[in-house]
Parts: sequence; structure tokens; C-alpha cells
Amino acid sequence: MNINNINVNKYPVSQVFDPDSKVIFEIPKYQREYTWGSREWEALFDDLIENDDGYFLGSIICINTATDSINGPKFEVVDGQQRLTTLSLFLSALYTTLNNHKELLDEDQQSDILQLKRKIVLKKTQSDIRVVPQVQGNNRDDYLGLLAKIGIIPKRPMPNFAGLRRIVKAYNYFLKRINATLEESAYKVSGMFRILDKVNSAILVMIEVSNHADAYTLFESLNNRGTPLTSVDLIKNLLLARLDVSGDGNLDYYFTRWTEILGNLGEEYSEQERFFRQNYNAFRKSLNAPFIKGDRQYPLGTIATRSTMLDIYEKLITKDPVGALDELSENAAIYAGIILNKTDGLTPAQRDSYQDLQRVQGAPSYLLLMYLIKNSESLGISEPDIVKVCRLLVNFFVRRNLTDTPPTRDLARMFMSYIEEIEQNGYTGAAIYDNLRNMLIRSSASDEVFEEKLRGPVYDDNSGATRFILCMMAKRSMTVENEKDLWRKTNSNQYVWSIEHIFPQGSNIPDEWVDMIAGGDRDKAKEYQSLYVHTFGNLTITGYNSTLSNKAFAEKKERKDANGQYIGYRNGLNLNDDVCDKDEWTVDIIKARTDRMVTEIMTMFAL
Repeated sequence: MNINNINVNKYPVSQVFDPDSKVIFEIPKYQREYTWGSREWEALFDDLIENDDGYFLGSIICINTATDSINGPKFEVVDGQQRLTTLSLFLSALYTTLNNHKELLDEDQQSDILQLKRKIVLKKTQSDIRVVPQVQGNNRDDYLGLLAKIGIIPKRPMPNFAGLRRIVKAYNYFLKRINATLEESAYKVSGMFRILDKVNSAILVMIEVSNHADAYTLFESLNNRGTPLTSVDLIKNLLLARLDVSGDGNLDYYFTRWTEILGNLGEEYSEQERFFRQNYNAFRKSLNAPFIKGDRQYPLGTIATRSTMLDIYEKLITKDPVGALDELSENAAIYAGIILNKTDGLTPAQRDSYQDLQRVQGAPSYLLLMYLIKNSESLGISEPDIVKVCRLLVNFFVRRNLTDTPPTRDLARMFMSYIEEIEQNGYTGAAIYDNLRNMLIRSSASDEVFEEKLRGPVYDDNSGATRFILCMMAKRSMTVENEKDLWRKTNSNQYVWSIEHIFPQGSNIPDEWVDMIAGGDRDKAKEYQSLYVHTFGNLTITGYNSTLSNKAFAEKKERKDANGQYIGYRNGLNLNDDVCDKDEWTVDIIKARTDRMVTEIMTMFAL
């Protein structure tokens, strides 16, 4: 680790928050928002109260961004924002507690309240706060509103719903814990100042560097406390640090662009991480080109995995941070369309095909789609061609998900190999689809294996793939007039329309079902259940699964709600037509229905 101009000092909190100091600790906007919760607050409070004075709280890394003899230094906090923000909220809660018991304090003790205030807001000013929280998630506005409410800074409105967010929750937590501790003590005044002494004497190691590059290097080495950073967080920090050193100095501009990238990818970390892996895997040839020396075709790595991703992007960013940002921005915008996070400009056919691919768990193929869309002009393919590719991929994933062929671990490499095949052979136009189809056929299980799986206990093998197939079968027969959203979910994230086992799957088979399916022979009914209950012939879709359950067949079929609307199998889905025309439900009917459905599925999802 090679760092110049590093300054390391061990300070008590009383000196970090020195009432006579003009130092300001500012959390830059590219840092993530305040994330500590009750577990961390409890640990901090208990550690300080239960241990001797001088308890070690960890380290913080700061960049001295401005040294001014009049205004004092301003430190940009690269690591340690959680601790510093939390400590300032702890001190604010102590300030409130002391103020609430002012009548119990002597003159010297009352002056300590003023000293405590100056730890939080600078001396001789009513606006410069000691710790300037991150702006994301309303952290800064909530903090300022809180300080105004408790009388530390001039009045200002409290943001709406601030009490539901972490800043105010942390303050309230410490206020509650302090008061609870004082209630157990016979000496309230000494108890308050004992808590203050514990906080003041706690130790922080402050590491001061002069630039972002050095701060990041230190950060990688020392960040083993607090809330762990993700690989995406580390990529962001490295990128912005490099841009600060080699860019045009407009860090706010670069941060805005980074925020746009994450906006395109959505809030789910798994989606973000997958993009960064697939971005490299899709474009590895061009990304490796500047690094090739000798015979190694992919010096950055043959594939980006969770364990190799950070190392790959560190090399890309170090070499050309602006170019890396430009590439990520362009590709994330494409990816946003594929994952339906941004649908502006997509045709209805594109939206439908991307949605079907998403529902069939076809995410491993997104790297291929991203490559084709980005290079569509040079490859001679259009939007209808992309839709056609998506539909082929949907058929492939239906087969793959039921047969586990090829295995999940091989999917990324398979699509990467096909991109390499496109580049080596110069495929364009229709050749891209035709050769992709050939590759998928070679990689998939045979029709015989697929059919065998379809005739088996599909629901038990893969309920997700089974649900997708049933929904697609139902969708085929829908008209505009009777169209239903079979993928709609409730507020509790449950599907409104769910899979229904016609012959019940529960271990306690009702008597009427034993009579109908097995002539009253319970053992035979259980045998039939084990053989046929999870096969396609015994499955359908209903929006009222919980109300049907183990009811008799006739009741399931004819059931109505209080308004006289059918809520049984006569619910308007054509998928149920060959159920509704039956007066009984038997093994022979299940087998015949399975035969018909398997034939239809084989045609629907042919490669």
C-alpha cells in the first residue's frame, strides 16, 4: 500500500467534537445513505456504557478538502459516516436530556450544556453543524429538522415522515435508552454526566489523507467494521475517486451520472450486481482490447463472477475512468429496457417478450440481448428480430427449467460462447437467429426427455415453470374482452391467480374424493394421488384456490360468490373448459388431459 501524506491520530470523541474547533465533517453525496439500525445503536450504547472509559470505536478515513485559517478545515468522510452520524445523534439526545433536567443543574453544569451544543454546532454560529450528513434518503434534511426541533439550530420545518426514517429513529432510540438508564439510578444528575463522560472518552482513530485515490486504497484495507459495503458500492467509490483525480474536477456531474446508472438498474442489489457481471461478460472482447499483451485473449478474466467482478472493474476504471463511466451509462440504459425498469420507447411486442423472458427466469440470457441490442445496426437486426430471439429464448428456458439441461452454472458461459461465435464468424441478420436456434437445440435436452418430464409430477419438480406454462396456455385463448392478468399480485406479494390441484394434494383425502377417484379404496386413492396429483392433467389456474381446497369436484366446478359470480372452474379461463364439461374426475380423465396438454405444450415451446 503506497500512500503519501497520510496522517494518523488517536482522538477521544471530546476532541473530534471539540467545542472550540472549527472542523466540519461532511459526508459526500456519493456515499450511500445512513444505514445503521437498532442493532447497531444498541451495540454502540451498550459498548460505551458497559466498558471502561476510553472504549475503542474504530477508525474513520477523511480527506482534508479545505484548510482555511479563518473557517477551519473541512473533512470529507470517506469511511466512518455511520459512526460519526450516530455519535452526533447520541450527543443530541444527551443535550435534550440535560436541557430537560436543567433545574437540577448548578451553574457549572449548565455551562456544560452550552459546551455540548458546540460539539454539535460550531461556536459563534447558528448554522454550521459539526457533522454534515449525507443528502440521500433525506438524511441531511431530517438531521437539520431534528436539531431545529430540539433548539440547537434556528427553527426550520421538520420534513414530512421524518419520524419514520432512521435519523429521527436513532435520536429517539438514544433518548429512550438514556432515560431508561437514569430511571434505574438514584442520582439523575451524576448519571447524565456519567453517560456523557463515557461518550466523550471513547476513542476514534482518525486517518487523514489528501486525495480520493489514497482514501480508497485505505478504505479497501481497513473497512472491516460497520455495515459491509457491496461490490457495487466499492466500484462506485473507486470510480468516483479516480474521476476526482483524473477527471475535470466536476465530481457532482459524475455522481449524477452514477445515480442515473443505478436508477436504470433499480433498487434491488441482485439486479445491480447481475448487470455489472453481465456487462463484462457481454462485451469482454472490446473491454479487454486495451489490455492485451502477448497471447492472452482475455487478460482481465475469462468471466466476471461475484468473486472476480471487483478486480475486473478496478482495472477498467484505473485505466480509463471516464470511458468506463460512459460504457456503463450506455449499457445500463439498454439493460433498463430488458428488465422493464424503463419502458419508454419499447414496442408492445418488446415489452411482452421481455416480460415473458423475465417470468420464465431467463435472466442468464440478458447478456446476449444486451449485446444484440447495442450492436443491432452493425449486426443487421431490427426490433422484430430481437422479439423473435426472445421468444426462442423463452422456449429454451421452459425446457431447461424442467429438465435442468444445461445446468445453471453453464448458462452464462454458453451465451458468452455464442457472442464469441457471432464475432468470429461474422453472423448478421437471419444467421444470428438460425445459429442461436441450432446452439440451443444442441445444448438442450431432447424432445423425448422434455416430453418425459412434462408427463411427470411437474408441479413437484418445478412449480414456477409449471405456473408459467399454465399461464401461457391460458393466455393463448384469451381475447381482448376476457383478458385477465394472471401475474397480478396482492399487497402481500401473493399471486391473485394460483395453481389449483383438481384432485386435492393434501394428505387427508376427503371421503367424497376417495369414493370418486378410487371407488372408496383409500389406499388406492393415495396411490393415485402420488402418481397423478402433480401432473399437468390435474392442474389448472383459479383465482380462488383457498376457497376451493379440498371441496368436492362438483362444488369446485360450480362454486359462486355472494354476488352470483362463478369463482370455481367456470371462472372464464378456457384452460378450464375440459374440466367444466366433466361430471366426475377420474384417473383416466387426468391421463387423457395430460396427453392433450403435453401435445399442446410440445408444440407451444418447440425449438
